[in-house]
Amino acid sequence: MTKRRIIFHVDMNSFYASVEIAYRPELKGKPVAIAGDPEKRKGIIVTSSYEARAKGVKTTMPLWQAYDLCPDLIALKPNFPRYKEASNQIFSLLAEITPFVQPISIDEGYMDVTDYDGELTPVELAQWIQRRILDELDLPCSIGIAPNKFLAKMASDMKKPLGITILRKREIQEKLWPLPIGEMYGVGKKTEEKLKQIGIETIGDLAKCNILTLKNLLGVNGERLQQRANGVDNREVDPDAVHDFKSIGNSQTLSFDTTDENEIQRLISQLSKSVSDRMANKQVVSENIQLMIRYHDRKTITRSRQLREFVESKEEINGLALDLFYAHWNGEPIRLIGVTAQSLTHKDEVSKQLDLFNYEQEAKKEPLYQVIDEMEEKYGKDVFVKLKNKGSEHISTSFQKDFLGDYKEKR
Repeated sequence: MTKRRIIFHVDMNSFYASVEIAYRPELKGKPVAIAGDPEKRKGIIVTSSYEARAKGVKTTMPLWQAYDLCPDLIALKPNFPRYKEASNQIFSLLAEITPFVQPISIDEGYMDVTDYDGELTPVELAQWIQRRILDELDLPCSIGIAPNKFLAKMASDMKKPLGITILRKREIQEKLWPLPIGEMYGVGKKTEEKLKQIGIETIGDLAKCNILTLKNLLGVNGERLQQRANGVDNREVDPDAVHDFKSIGNSQTLSFDTTDENEIQRLISQLSKSVSDRMANKQVVSENIQLMIRYHDRKTITRSRQLREFVESKEEINGLALDLFYAHWNGEPIRLIGVTAQSLTHKDEVSKQLDLFNYEQEAKKEPLYQVIDEMEEKYGKDVFVKLKNKGSEHISTSFQKDFLGDYKEKR
């Protein structure tokens, strides 16, 4: 008989602010926020302690506005190496319990404890993990317990800070379905707006909606979201998932060697669309585009461009690939072309974490801060992906991608 899966979702509470408070215990119980440029009283709030949130301080809020709401706010600059080290310690601790640990960002991850053979019950194990992270690292977390990843994620959001919540399939009608559709993991602003236009206001409405209606509205994602709303999620907790999306590429061998630029452009466009479609399916964006050219004599070259902004659309990828082609093609007949998107980051991670700081490089003028909330309301959280940093210094978010494997190397 197959065991029922037991999945934990461990979600750190106010992670950046909590790490700073752990390093400076005198900040405990005080309103603390992490922002871009506290000395100049400018910047955007990235995260804040629960004491600050109680005063109305919110993520993406301009710092000056946060000070108006909370005059005693303690604003600190981000310390990325410190957060990375704390994250490594957290995931190293989790990996002592089970090898089935899947980090999904710097401050959250899944655990499959189905085969945990200790004496503790799942709830006792969650309490022990929570207490140990708090005692050893002085960091609070919430843990969701469920039979799959989606329900575990939803459960961990139900009680913060320091919450432990169980969400069973038989409880979803009572606990999950009454929630507003915008609170469902995987439903962004734009999707929320589309669903509301057809009368879907709650997760329960989505669960009971006609599947053809959802497919027409959202494509394959409509069916996936409805399955989640009904508690269906067969994804495994994959410790190696972090390595799955290092690159997404497509190549094609031509039916004959050619120097026909129209044919080559057509193929690059086709490959760029395929890469863009696959990126959309995986919900990732890229910071590096690579072009591969194989000539008639089998000589192969690869050339890439590291970008100052994230790209995701077919048009962006195609333009970059064509630039690389004309910069490096020697004019000889071509047998194969390949287009690859590299340095990938999940969209949730980009918007949730520190692409806010890329945006901040652009938002030098105070009036721009005042429209941030309006932009998020109009365009959704993906606005931080779509904005470009032309002419500005790129602040790398690579630490968010790199840290994921570090905890294994340090063990």
